Order: sequence, then C-alpha cells, then structure tokens
Amino acid sequence: MDLCIIGSGYVGLVSGACFAEVGHTVICVDNDQRKVDMLHRGEIPIYEPGLEELVLRNVAAKRLRFTNSIEEGVDHSQVVFIAVPTPPQADGSVDLTYIERVAREIAGVLKPGQYRVVVDKSTVPVKTGEKVEATIRRYNREAELDVVSNPEFLREGCAVPDLMHPDRIVIGSSSQRATDLMKRVYEPFQAPILVTDVNSAELIKHAANSFLSLKISYINAVSAICEASGADVEMVADGIGMDRRIGRNFLNAGLGYGGSCFPKDVKAFIAISDELGVPFHLLKEVENINAGQLERFLKKVREALWVLREKRICVWGLTFKPDTDDVRNSVAIDLIQHLVKEGAHVTAYDPKGMSKAVEHHLLPAGVKLTHSALEATEGAEALILATEWKEFANQDFSKVKEAMHTPLIFDGRNLFNPKTMREFGFTYHGVGRP
Repeated sequence: MDLCIIGSGYVGLVSGACFAEVGHTVICVDNDQRKVDMLHRGEIPIYEPGLEELVLRNVAAKRLRFTNSIEEGVDHSQVVFIAVPTPPQADGSVDLTYIERVAREIAGVLKPGQYRVVVDKSTVPVKTGEKVEATIRRYNREAELDVVSNPEFLREGCAVPDLMHPDRIVIGSSSQRATDLMKRVYEPFQAPILVTDVNSAELIKHAANSFLSLKISYINAVSAICEASGADVEMVADGIGMDRRIGRNFLNAGLGYGGSCFPKDVKAFIAISDELGVPFHLLKEVENINAGQLERFLKKVREALWVLREKRICVWGLTFKPDTDDVRNSVAIDLIQHLVKEGAHVTAYDPKGMSKAVEHHLLPAGVKLTHSALEATEGAEALILATEWKEFANQDFSKVKEAMHTPLIFDGRNLFNPKTMREFGFTYHGVGRP
C-alpha cells in the first residue's frame, strides 16, 4: 500500500521505517527542513536501536522517502497517518495545536473524489478524532475521508521490535471501508487486531500508560515500606510478579518514572477525567508518589554525605531510560539539578544522551561531562546510578573503587548486586533494599 506519515519524530520515523520494511511504500512528511535534509543524507536524528539500519535499507529499496510537502504525501497515499507532537500545557491538558494545523493542511490539499483514511497515530485525548474530521470537513466540504484512531504502544529503546511484533493493534473506526484498509496495512504484522469505536481507541492509550505508571508508583511505595522493615523490594516484586494476574514487568523500584510519555499521559488523563466531571483521584496519588520518590532518594544521599555543598558527586546516566538518547523529563536530569542547587560538584556520563542534554540546555552550569563512565568517577565522593545502561553494570569495579575518593554507591535503579558491591569494598545504598 501507499502510506503517508506526517511527523518524523520517534513515532513517525519508526512507524514509517517499519511499514516500509514489510513492503509498503511510505512517504514521511516533516515541516522541519533541517530534519528532512538530515534524513536525505542518511543521518538519523534520534538514537533507537536498529532504526538506522532499517531506514537506510528501505531508502535504498525506494520504499521510504522524505519530504516537507503534505500535498505530495496526501496525493500519493491511500492512508495518511498523523504523528505530530502533542505536548502538555501548564494545566496538564494536551496542546492539540499541531494536530489541528495538520488537519487544516490536509483539508487544503485533498482533491474532489480523492478518498483518504486519516489516522490519528499521536497520543490524543478522547474525542480528538471527532474534532479532526470536523476540522477537515469545515475547510474542505467536498472531502471524502474517514478518520481512524490507531494508537501506538512503542517503548523508546525497543520501538522497532515493539512495532514489528506488537502485542495488539487497536483500530478505532466507524467505517467498514476504513477498517478494511487499516487491516490491509497491518496484515504483514500478524498480531491480534482489536476494532473499536474511535473514542474507545483514543482512551485505551491514556488508560494503558496510566496503569503502567500506577504499577511503577505502587512498587515505589512498597519500596519505602521495605526500607522501614528491612525487606528486599526485589524479592517482594518477584513474589508479586509471579502471579500471572499481575506480572513482573514495571514492578521495578527506583527513582520514579520519567520520559516523554508517562508523565504527560498521566497528567492528560487526569485533565480529561476532570473535564468529563469524573475526577481520577487515584492517578493524582500516582503523581504524588512519583514526585516523592526522588526526594526520598536525595534524603539518603544527604544522610550519608551530611552536607552536599562542595562534595564531588559522579552521576551515571542522563537519559530517562537506557537504549535511547531521549533526555526529556528525565529523572536523572532532575536529580543533577537538585544536587547542583545544593552546591555539589557533579561529573556525569551517559552513553547516548550527553549531546541532547547539551543541545537542549538541560544541565546546570558547572556540570562536567566525561568521555567514559570510569573517567566520571575520578575523585568522586559518591557515585549515583541514575539510568540502568548495561554498560554501567559491566564496569571493572575494582578500577572504579580505585578512582573514587570514597567508595560510596547510591543505586537509583537497583542495577547492581548489593552483595557484590560490598565485596568490592563499596558502601551500597539501593532503593528498598537492605
């Protein structure tokens, strides 16, 4: 099939590359000419494992190309996906400016007799599909189209396998014609397809991400009880997770959730619920627990070092999770900002996130970035693990101990084995672990 994807960020670029990989012909549209030029040169603007190879292979096969022209994309495609940003506003609601603008631009280029399926791929509040269709018809009364909701469930760091082998595909549609076309799009992926109405499909994404955030906050709340009682949260999580009704995924205690999805989607779901007159008090407590988790962790650091001012602290990790270069809403960045505010001298290292952190001016003045994890530990009075990159687990800790001024580790992601670290001679502090 001929597909158009408007927006070449995480969702749009990964979706476009994967659709091309299974045999569709894809045009990715982006209004950022600099990004389009980068992609034409074979440069990938984001780090995502496996994505670069996928893009280059399908560009060479002429199944994937890039443009800044929505008209070109709509003209040459049966299905048009909208995958533009939906950033949060100050009150937690979703800014739909980009969605509305794209809807108007699609209306401006749709020709009479040119039937298209317009698909909301971005994460949007319930009833957005209705507004997208109304907007297109307002600006083009002869438009022949159906609007479909097709939420994405991609996890940064494993977005390519998530799209190539999805748990499920959700198609929100009120048109059999549009549903049939969407089933053809996804036929090569061999995954269960759930067909719903548009509003239900839109609600599924916010409900799913909010539930996963709830699991994280739940185990973080349990970790505080473990610390108070001398229990080990990892063992507790294993015991809980062995129940098939619960599962072990997302029961990892740590610094709390971050990134571009969970904080935004929880806030959006709270705002959506408030607007509908059904306040979601449980999710407000999820946010409270998440915000308090970093402060509890910092309290441990203060108790061990007494005064943070003038202390040299090494932080491993800047991205909100491993296997991505995304530093948006990263708890690791928040942690560093707190440390610097209290007068600490911070040295940091991240395998992929340092250039993005600098580019977006997220680090406080004075933070020193190094070329390796070991270099960052030179003379440090404490080492904080903030992002659970495998590279950090594979360090030579005899050399790390030798490089540090004081062998003190604060493991914010429970990456290390406490017994092993203590055998190396470190004083070890995890989250919810004795």
